[in-house]
Amino acid sequence: MSSNTVFFCKECGYESAKWLGKCPGCNNWNSFVEERVNKKNSSKTNLRYSTSFSKNNIVKKLNDIIVKKEVRLDTGFEELNRVFGGGIVEGSLNLIGGEPGIGKSTLIMQVCSNLSHNGIVLYVSGEESETQVKLRADRLKVKSDNILFFNETNIDSIEQKVEEISPKFCIVDSIQTMYDEQISSTPGSISQVKEVTARLMYLAKHKNITTIVIGHVTKDGVIAGPRILEHMVDTVIYIEGERFLSHRIVRGVKNRFGSTNEIGVFDMKDEGMVEVKNLSDVFLTKSEQNLPGTAIVATVEGTSTILMEVQALTTHSYYNIPRRVANGIDLNRLNMLIAVLEKRCNFNLSMQDIYVNVIGGMRIDEPAVDLSIAIAIISSYKNIPIDQKTVFLGEIGLTGEIRNITNFEKRVKEISKLGYKTIYTNKRQIDNFKDKIDAKLVGISSIDEAISKVYSN
Repeated sequence: MSSNTVFFCKECGYESAKWLGKCPGCNNWNSFVEERVNKKNSSKTNLRYSTSFSKNNIVKKLNDIIVKKEVRLDTGFEELNRVFGGGIVEGSLNLIGGEPGIGKSTLIMQVCSNLSHNGIVLYVSGEESETQVKLRADRLKVKSDNILFFNETNIDSIEQKVEEISPKFCIVDSIQTMYDEQISSTPGSISQVKEVTARLMYLAKHKNITTIVIGHVTKDGVIAGPRILEHMVDTVIYIEGERFLSHRIVRGVKNRFGSTNEIGVFDMKDEGMVEVKNLSDVFLTKSEQNLPGTAIVATVEGTSTILMEVQALTTHSYYNIPRRVANGIDLNRLNMLIAVLEKRCNFNLSMQDIYVNVIGGMRIDEPAVDLSIAIAIISSYKNIPIDQKTVFLGEIGLTGEIRNITNFEKRVKEISKLGYKTIYTNKRQIDNFKDKIDAKLVGISSIDEAISKVYSN
C-alpha cells in the first residue's frame, strides 16, 4: 500500500505536496510540518465522510428552516454554566484545554458526576488506567452507576462502543492520544487530530451525544495540534492559573451558543474544584496596612464585573537600560504609559526599574486599566499610599487625556455595591451618569489632573 509525504499547516490544516514558507490558506509564516500519510486510506476516509454527511440532505430556503431552541444541561457548577452560556448544549462538541496538573481531569470528573443524573456517561481515557481514574473518582466522592469507563485510543473501537451503549454524554481524555488506524501517522499529529475530531463531531451531531474533549496545551498556552481543531468544535474553554496557587480560572474563548470571554473562578481543594462566588475576593489583597504602589480597578469579563488590585514597584536602576516587567498586562502598554507620565507629567522615570503585577494571576487586556496602572506607578515612585476604598477607571491617550470606557454604569454599580467610597474616571462619563450610588464620583480630564487631585486629598 503506497504512502506519501505531505505538508500540513498547523494553523488551518492546509495540505501541500511541498514545504511552503507562507500558508496560502491563512497567510501564516513557517507553519508547515511534514507528515507521512497513507494515500489510499486517506482518500477512502474522505469519501466515507463526504457521503455520510451529504446523505438525506436537501437544499432548503433559509426562511423555511425551523430553529429549535437548544437544550442546555446543568453541569452542577453555576460558574461553569455561565462560561458555557447557561449550561452545556445537548449534542455539542466541546474542547477543554489547560496545562498539565491544572485540574482538567478533576473538573471533568465532577461534571461527569452531575451529568450522570441525566443519562449514561461514557468516559474514554487514552492516558490513564482504570485504577487511576477510579482513585480520582473515590477522592472526589463520585459514585454513579451511570458512569462507564472505557480505556481505548482507537477511534474505531470507540465508535463501536458508542453504538452499543448509546450514551447521552461522552468524555474523551485526551484528543492527542486518539488515533485512526487507517492513517499511518502517529497519534497527536495533524492528520490524526483532524480525522479523529471529525469523527467525534459526526457522533455528536448525528447521534445527539454531548461530547467533551480534553486537549493538551503547548508551552505558548494554546491547544496542541492544528488550529483547525478549535475551528471544528462548538466551544473552546481554557483552564488557567498557576500550578502552585489554589484558584483556577475557567475562560471561554469560543462559544457558538453564547458570549465569549466569560470566566468562572474555582478553588482547587482536596475534595476537588470548588466554586468562588464572589470573584473580587480572589483578586483583592485584604491588608490592614495601606501600602504605596497599589490601585484598584474594575474590569469586565463577559457578564462579570471584577474588582482587581494592580501593584507597581519603582526602584533605582543599576543598569544602563532600566528593567520593565509586566505580569498580567501588556508590556508595550506599560511602556506607553511610562512615556506619557514622563512627557505629560514631568516624572523622571528613565532611571527607574518598574515592575507591574495584577494580583491573582489574572490578565487584563482592556484599556480601562490604564489609569490604575499610572496611579500605582506614581504612588510607588512618591512612596505615598492611596486610600484603599478608591477605584480608578479610565483609558489614557498619548496626549495624557482620560478617555471613555465601556460598561461604565455596570462597573460603577458593582464598585458601589462592594462598599468603595471614591471613583476617579472621565469627567464626561460622570456628566452622563444619572443613577444614584453611594460612592463619590470624581471627574478628571487628564492624567496630571488625576495625580494632583489624588495627592491633594
